[in-house]
Amino acid sequence: MKKITYLLSRGVIALLAAHLIGAAQASSHMDAPLITRDPAANTTDVYAFVQNRNGMKSLVTALGVYPHEEPGVGPNKYNFDDNVLYQIGVATGDDVALGKATLSYEFKFDTAFRNRNTILQSYLGIINDAGDANQNLVQTYTVTKVDHRQHNHRTLLGTGMVPPNNQGIATPFYNQGNDGNNPAKDGVATDGELDRYTTQTIKNLGGGYFSFAGQRDDGFYGDIDAIFDLLQLRSPGKDSQGGFNIHLMTLVIPMSELGGDQQIVGVYATTSRRQIQILRDETNRAVRRGDPQLNGPWVQVARQGNPLFNEGLVAIADKDRYSRTSPESDNELFRQYAVTPELARLINQIIFNGQLPDVETGRTDIAGIFIPDLIKVDLSTDRCRLAGNGTQQGANPDDPGFSRLSIFGGDTLISQIQPGFGNGVVPGGWPNGRRFGDDVVDIAVTALISNLRVNPPIIRGPAGDNLDFNDVAYNKVFPYESTPQNGRNHSHP
Repeated sequence: MKKITYLLSRGVIALLAAHLIGAAQASSHMDAPLITRDPAANTTDVYAFVQNRNGMKSLVTALGVYPHEEPGVGPNKYNFDDNVLYQIGVATGDDVALGKATLSYEFKFDTAFRNRNTILQSYLGIINDAGDANQNLVQTYTVTKVDHRQHNHRTLLGTGMVPPNNQGIATPFYNQGNDGNNPAKDGVATDGELDRYTTQTIKNLGGGYFSFAGQRDDGFYGDIDAIFDLLQLRSPGKDSQGGFNIHLMTLVIPMSELGGDQQIVGVYATTSRRQIQILRDETNRAVRRGDPQLNGPWVQVARQGNPLFNEGLVAIADKDRYSRTSPESDNELFRQYAVTPELARLINQIIFNGQLPDVETGRTDIAGIFIPDLIKVDLSTDRCRLAGNGTQQGANPDDPGFSRLSIFGGDTLISQIQPGFGNGVVPGGWPNGRRFGDDVVDIAVTALISNLRVNPPIIRGPAGDNLDFNDVAYNKVFPYESTPQNGRNHSHP
């Protein structure tokens, strides 16, 4: 039988995936129309920052998916998708300006059930240890390094296991007092204080690599509901992500793998699905064999670098295009959205009655952050300061000098390789990397209404959405993101 292969368009793939998976609820992470219909592949946030632990300096990277993930659902739960390829790209050297990944790190998942003859998808009883006999659904993953300098040479770094989701009674050790009736534990300052399931599934991959993949609290905070309600802000603001979880992949990359720390690197992430291939015979009759999700090449359906770019700056006409393209094309396709940011014009008109015309056009300073859309990280600095509980007091305080506003709050680092704002001064957080706890909404708004093109820069603010903290404390140790919210005991603002 003669076979002819027809390849469906990428947009159709995302639409078909939506029917397979179900529609996502509204959230802040709704960057583009098509990808909102595919929550397992919908990126929430990307993080990248410098740390130095036990004398080893490293780049910490992280990718979140599943926006607005309700902590307690059943019988089926939110899990990583075996049919999605999750990638974290790192650009080094000349590749940063080109927007080209030098290295890619792939997370691929495999799901197995101990017992399929039950409605109890995830838990057969109380889980005392990650992966024990009561954890019915067990996900494992591989981490693979792809070196694009060497004809996409692939190296398997290792494998890991995903801890159970935090349902409550079934997963008591996530929660205060190891009691599933209580809210999730707060973030901690030391490795020894981490909950049991997280500790058991942090994987030392060797060579300075560490990985973790599992459910966590959504550490992004912003009053997105008010921002996109005609910028009618409220005081205090409400955390639109409060009480929701995500699924997070975190990878520690040793500096030696990146060529040393005397450089600036760029970090972004993508998700891809199998392109659907439908075979037809000579009479044009469809011949479908097996799962159509599994028989085609990987096709990118989403990407993300800096927070808020596609969501807050790119017009509707190009949002899906952004999802399907590479940072290599950002200068050609999307630069105008950074140079003439509509959001700056809207803020000026609605909030400042048009009194700040200098913020609306010619924004080469904003383009310097977003084009190409990589999170640029100066590796030459000391480790960044970390957020804890949102204050510098208590059992898990913020690091001394940490500010959620990064450089706008006086939180700076010293670069060994660039002049920065003078004497090597660079931001301590975003847009120099991005840490858990960075108030990216307030940082972005402050940058948009300021004029960073002149010397000295004109700083107006800080300004933002009147929301200054996450609803849960962060961990100051790997995997950094907060404990997942308890499905049995959590609340939304």
